[in-house]
Amino acid sequence: MSIRMILQLSVVFLIGLMLSACVSTQQYNYTAFKAAHPTSILVLPPKNLSPDVKATYSMLAQMTYPLAEAGYYVVPVALMDAAFKENGVYSADDAQAISASKLQSIFGVDTALYTEITEFGNSYKLISAETVVAARCKLIDLRTGTLLWEGSARASSAEQNNNSNGGLAGMLIKAVVDQVVNSIVDNTYTYAGVASQRMLTPGPAGILHGPRSPLYGKDGQR
Repeated sequence: MSIRMILQLSVVFLIGLMLSACVSTQQYNYTAFKAAHPTSILVLPPKNLSPDVKATYSMLAQMTYPLAEAGYYVVPVALMDAAFKENGVYSADDAQAISASKLQSIFGVDTALYTEITEFGNSYKLISAETVVAARCKLIDLRTGTLLWEGSARASSAEQNNNSNGGLAGMLIKAVVDQVVNSIVDNTYTYAGVASQRMLTPGPAGILHGPRSPLYGKDGQR
């Protein structure tokens, strides 16, 4: 076998390793989730790790829908918010600091969803303008304090901006236009909804269907 052939095979082998490394075959362990049989969820106000003060309630307003669609009873946001404020709890940090047993006794639900918003808002660079929302969450059994599931998602306007036709000048013009549009129209609420759907809709490594769903107990071999 020639040296050239050996080098070509080596390159093919290395590319194969790189591609396989990019694809995760890890399966989430649903043992605790299935044993707990959760039926209801309290979506706590998300902690905001971004500089945008609108992030917490923009995200919170969108998170109950995909969970209800997945087959769970979800405590209405207005009811949860009123209960917290009546008891002097006004921030997401304070709400998430309440003990699991206390939350269970107040709201009478099985689980609570703890969320952190890691990115939220518009970012402007030389040749791009992007609206992005990213978050991560954990579903905790309030009866035992056990972690049942965790997930994350990201939604960005850059997902639609992969066409570089027009060269550098076109990219600069598009960035300026995007900046003007983003300064007039706040799209973060829209992308918060996309991120919420991605994070909380049942799917591979996602949350399992709840008892109110016709797909309950039919989430493949997970």
